[in-house]
Amino acid sequence: MAYHLAVDIGASSGRHILGHIEDGRMVLEEVYRFDNTQCRRNGHDCWDIEALWRHILAGLRACKEAGKIPQTMGIDTWAVDFLLLDERGEPVCDAVAYRDKRTQGMDAAAEKRLPFAELYARTGIQKQPFNTVYQLLALREEHPEQLVAARHFVMLPEYFNYLLTGCIRNEYTNATSTALVNAQTKDWDGTVLAALGLPREIFGALHLPGERVGGFTEKVRDAAGFDCTVLLPATHDTGSAFLAVPARDENAVYLSSGTWSLLGVENREPITSEASMHANFTNEGGYAYRYRYLKNIMGLWMIQSIRRELNGVSYVAGKETRAAAEKQWSFAELEAEARKSAGFASRVRVDDPDFLAPDSMLEAVKAFCARTGQAVPQTVGEVMQCVYASLADGYAAAVRELSGLTGKTYTSVNIVGGGSKDGYLNELTARSTGLPVFAGPTEGTALGNLIAQWIAAGEFDGLPSARAAIKNSFTIKEVTP
Repeated sequence: MAYHLAVDIGASSGRHILGHIEDGRMVLEEVYRFDNTQCRRNGHDCWDIEALWRHILAGLRACKEAGKIPQTMGIDTWAVDFLLLDERGEPVCDAVAYRDKRTQGMDAAAEKRLPFAELYARTGIQKQPFNTVYQLLALREEHPEQLVAARHFVMLPEYFNYLLTGCIRNEYTNATSTALVNAQTKDWDGTVLAALGLPREIFGALHLPGERVGGFTEKVRDAAGFDCTVLLPATHDTGSAFLAVPARDENAVYLSSGTWSLLGVENREPITSEASMHANFTNEGGYAYRYRYLKNIMGLWMIQSIRRELNGVSYVAGKETRAAAEKQWSFAELEAEARKSAGFASRVRVDDPDFLAPDSMLEAVKAFCARTGQAVPQTVGEVMQCVYASLADGYAAAVRELSGLTGKTYTSVNIVGGGSKDGYLNELTARSTGLPVFAGPTEGTALGNLIAQWIAAGEFDGLPSARAAIKNSFTIKEVTP
């Protein structure tokens, strides 16, 4: 039995998923799961890189203990966050998290050096306050010495690959999320780097999903109990998730639903028009140089934040605090309360900056309703109905914009990721878009990670055959408008 391993690390948790092919069917097995939490370092909200590394090794040992040794493995994470390494390969900066407030005002600072219209025309990446380009400008302003000491720029999965193998490989799909890669040349844009005062030499050659990084170092072999070839999947989790969409035709809309909602399509060429820029659509690099033309929409983050808050958990300045709560709410209970309040009509604009990292998501929702002259939700059910319906309306608006920008009429919404399990959100999405929704598979990101490995191993002859196998391997639920 040939096993392959996907290490899929999200903003709140990570998992090690073993995959193999059995009678043409894809079989997945979770062997290890862990929490991903932030910490406060040097005045910033940061990822606990050391803890994540310990979990990666622990998951490898879990494979050994199960007697299922993977032939290859790949790591994916969220995008935009990075580390700078010195000549010895040691970090010279903290792994600051994208929700940290250091990027406030950095878009204006960038605009003075390079108008956003030109940045978008060159890179095709939508404006988000946490984009890598703005993080690097913030770092340069606060710690210019770190850029001076840097010899390598690595996204987080690339750093973990380096720890595993001793080899540094920059991966194309994740690199495009930085807004530093030219959408036409598919390489780092020297004009952008020069305009923003960033050293070109720290940005390495870009490698595609499916390429080999290397085998384990001796230290990792000893810690894991085996050797393994590390491959590049689409290391940006959305890039992997899009591979796992079993779309029925070329007019299908893809929706990767998790902490963030990424809604869009696959294109063969980027769309960097002025209209696309104003609609804030992005052109992220995908597998085999496909372009993921999509909109980044606030997703289950709002629901996750409300649940934590109701359960007495809060994060202030990157520190978790817990307080007594009357009860512990499950996601299923929150969904049930929303259904009971289906008639509540107030809506919020889910992409409003106030929802990015508020101290209280509950209060942020109520405040938005108040200042827009709508009824303020008073119960848990009314808050949840407002958020659920607002997310669905946001998806519908993005589909309309997408149709206007591409000139195509879309026939379905295909949802992968954890959000595909949310039956009520799927129903509201079908109703708001007027399109059938096909929900599943749930482990979309890990599955897409494995697909890149299976193709590299010759288990499938290409993406079309892999996507055909998805339909025969997993339950896909249809929801009609």
